[in-house]
Amino acid sequence: MYRSLLLRHLIRTLGAAGLILSVLFLLSHAIADPDILLQNALSGRAVSPEQTAQASALLLHRYGLDAPLFYVGWQQGTGWQWHGWHNQYHTWLVQLLHGNLGYSYRADAPVTALLGEALRYTLPLTLLAAVLSVILALVVVTAVSTRPVARHWVLRLAHVLQGLPLFLVALGLLLLLANPDALAWFPAFGLGAVDNLADAWHHPGWFLYQLALPLISLVLNGFPPLAIQLDGALQQELTRPYVATARAKGASAARSVWRHALRNALIPMLTLLTDLLPSIVAGAVVVEVIFALPGMGQLITEAAIHQDFPVLLGAVGLVALVRLLGQVAADLLYPVIDPRIRAVA
Repeated sequence: MYRSLLLRHLIRTLGAAGLILSVLFLLSHAIADPDILLQNALSGRAVSPEQTAQASALLLHRYGLDAPLFYVGWQQGTGWQWHGWHNQYHTWLVQLLHGNLGYSYRADAPVTALLGEALRYTLPLTLLAAVLSVILALVVVTAVSTRPVARHWVLRLAHVLQGLPLFLVALGLLLLLANPDALAWFPAFGLGAVDNLADAWHHPGWFLYQLALPLISLVLNGFPPLAIQLDGALQQELTRPYVATARAKGASAARSVWRHALRNALIPMLTLLTDLLPSIVAGAVVVEVIFALPGMGQLITEAAIHQDFPVLLGAVGLVALVRLLGQVAADLLYPVIDPRIRAVA
């Protein structure tokens, strides 16, 4: 029964992700400007009007933009018309079901290849930021859970950080810790001498040093909601009778937190964890732009400027996939943490 519930949840989530991508595809292609695509292809070269018209027709046909947008469409004078299966949306949907995200208008390369190249830089940053955010929340909240004064200041700091936009945190760290007029402890942008990821794995210390400020920015953005949620759940669990029983049997305050209360306090936190990685992936786009790092941020920014819609749709689909995996992981972890759910299922 539990497996069937999980399967239904997976199907519903995939359907919602497909619907979101479909709406984004139709909206983006409805407002697409063929002139921008033509300008990108010609790269400012001087051509005659006849050559321009020829190049425009070839480009539109190459990327399938000369076909109708959807199965049905409205035309002035004739009203609604059925365009059949030969339309942009149907072609895109069939390619998507086969794992083909199309070709970039700007780079004339498969979108999957561009996303894979960008993820080589973005994925280590986001995964490390997510792991450090969770560890920091667990360590700090459990350490101050039985110390009212320290807990008060930690929660106050968490609420302040939660109210700050990510770009403001990143810019503050940049001006404070990578500024010759303040503290020039870290590089202000780029990856320094390690521009090749293969070289970076041979110099992990140097690589982490280059990513220090972007990583700190993402951790400071991901830590507050986790800490606030965990603290509220943990304080509620510490008032339960089983914690008082454990203390009466001689368990120390730290042991009662780690061995008894923490496991139950993690249950409501799992829902928040499903949004952690997608939010960090989205935040990495902002951070990579601020610190001029290669990755998803640079790819998405250039795609937005040049109206490279296949790349934009691929990036949005990637975030939707990460969110889907997070929700599935949460469904799998719920019965592991709480045996009562396993018993019901």
